[in-house]
Order: sequence, then structure tokens, then C-alpha cells
Amino acid sequence: MRSAFDFAPFRRSTIGFDRLFDMLENSASGQGNEGYPPFDLIALDDNHYRINLAVAGFNRDQIEITAHQNQLIVSGQRGEDEGIDYIHRGIATRSFERRFGLADHIKVTGADLRDGLLQIDMVREIPEAMKPRKIELGTGEKAGQQIELGAGKKAEPQTEAKKLETA
Repeated sequence: MRSAFDFAPFRRSTIGFDRLFDMLENSASGQGNEGYPPFDLIALDDNHYRINLAVAGFNRDQIEITAHQNQLIVSGQRGEDEGIDYIHRGIATRSFERRFGLADHIKVTGADLRDGLLQIDMVREIPEAMKPRKIELGTGEKAGQQIELGAGKKAEPQTEAKKLETA
């Protein structure tokens, strides 16, 4: 099923955003089991997040959580209740699979099942090399030194006055 929006022009003019466009197209197409189980997405602070899924009737052995290539997959498989004669069955016991797209550098740090709620904790861990850093003026390796230009020529460090004169 195609989405209502055509992403082809964007795919042709961008590099590395294929996963984003695939995610947008998949979410626009809709999936039949989207409402079960219900969940909450919580931002605990700027870098910590939590997903709460209502999984009443499932125990720890029946739930599987997998983080793989920027995607979190939570699935539950429940066996049949044999020997029980239900008069009314209102608690859903069907199997489920929920998929959550994770941004780059989001790591799943833990999960816990308590009182029918599955809590999955995540943290954004940005590598030091990608964090913004302030560069102080005049702290370069060659600051204030003559630089070898080649063929025996040397360049003097230019002061602001010399830079303005040559401009």
C-alpha cells in the first residue's frame, strides 16, 4: 500500500535518509495490530526515556525484547489456557509484536515487568567526538610559529593589522 505522500523526489536528492523515508512510509500505511498492547512514551529528561507497555496476563518468560539496528522489537507469545472454562474473556491474550524506531545513539539500558506494565528504559549516549566543543583562539599547534611553505619559503604568522592591509 502506498502512502498519501510521495517521497521519491526527496529520495533522489538526499543521501543516507532511506531509513527515515521507509519509516514514514510504513507508518503511513498503517498496521492492523497497532493498538495492542497500549503503551506510553515518556521523556524522563533530555537524554533518558521510558516505554511503558500494558501487558497484563503475560509473564517474563512470554515476553521478548530485542534491540537491533536502530529498532526496538517487543513481542509477546502466550500459550493457550487449557482446562479453563471461561464464561466471559475480556483480557486480551493474543500474541503481539510492537516495533519502535530508535534514533542514533539511543541505547536500551534495562527492562522490568511489574504490575502488568513492561518498562523499558533507554538513554541517549552521544559519543564525545560528536559533541560540540569550544575552540579557543590562538591554541593551534602552529600558533605564533613560522610555517614552512615549501621550496624553502617561510610564512610569517599574520597579525590582524597585516591581514587588513592585504585585503
